[in-house]
Amino acid sequence: MATIKDVAKRAGVALSTASYALNGSSKVSGATIEKVMRAARELNYQKNGFASDLKRTKTNTIALILSDMSGPYFSELIKGVQEVTASNQYDLIACSSVGGSRSTATKFLREKRVDGAIILANNIQTQLIEESAREDFPIVVLDREVQNPYAIHVEVNNRQGAFEATEHLIEKGHRSLGYVSGPMDSHDNEERFTGFSDALEHYDIPFQSRLKISGDFTREGGYRATKMLIAQQNLPDAIFYANDEMAVGGLQAFKEKGIQVPADISIVGFDDIQLAEYVNPPLTTVRQPKYEAGALAVHMIFQMLAGEKVEKSFNLSTELVERSSVKMK
Repeated sequence: MATIKDVAKRAGVALSTASYALNGSSKVSGATIEKVMRAARELNYQKNGFASDLKRTKTNTIALILSDMSGPYFSELIKGVQEVTASNQYDLIACSSVGGSRSTATKFLREKRVDGAIILANNIQTQLIEESAREDFPIVVLDREVQNPYAIHVEVNNRQGAFEATEHLIEKGHRSLGYVSGPMDSHDNEERFTGFSDALEHYDIPFQSRLKISGDFTREGGYRATKMLIAQQNLPDAIFYANDEMAVGGLQAFKEKGIQVPADISIVGFDDIQLAEYVNPPLTTVRQPKYEAGALAVHMIFQMLAGEKVEKSFNLSTELVERSSVKMK
């Protein structure tokens, strides 16, 4: 069984440097961390964060790792995870992945400081998840597929939801469609854009690259992206915002310019956050089962910890919610 001394020797660094690197310390460079982690992988070195020996001890704790702890989408997800965790007499630690390889979230994965983890964070590397998941440390991933038998994939059908939202706009007579996107490295955004593009192709409507603007899934990002579309002085008939937060920002930008929704332009969102039905006008959007996704994810963790066989992948359906932000053209 490899030790930290073996890792240090393989990486060609001092023992203390190897220790700093394995803990993601800022005292060593990113290049050194990568070199040490590569050596650890080659030697199949496993670090236990709570014990000095090699024996794993139960913590009765599950980690929920999110890219954003503040967004309204995450509150329902957290609630679903929390209620199932508590009913099984387990504790829940929710933490942010901000900081990437140096984050507390990464340490939970590398050091197995909890009994299992649920991940919705595009800045946590797939390779790290694949290296971390094992029989006594199952992981459920909510935003991508991972090639490891102990990493389960639970995902909402983003592509179908986006297709139906775009189809709704087309059926209302809209032929020039804009897309305000989330981050380019977001799996959810990629799937939603694919659904949007599929609908355009299905109805033989050309995609206009000038009408695709990044809004990074935030209200401020949606506001800025909408201002950019307005500045082009040739607005589309309708805009699909890849989440509701950006759509709310877009509504503010339109209001400031005296552009009326839906009289002048129709919009749809995605997520069906609580605020969506209270904005003016109430937002047509795609409802996804946020609570159910969280509850199912942690339920899978407990099944795997019990040694039960589970399905490798789950795909949850969405629902188009029609309100007042879309009109017949």
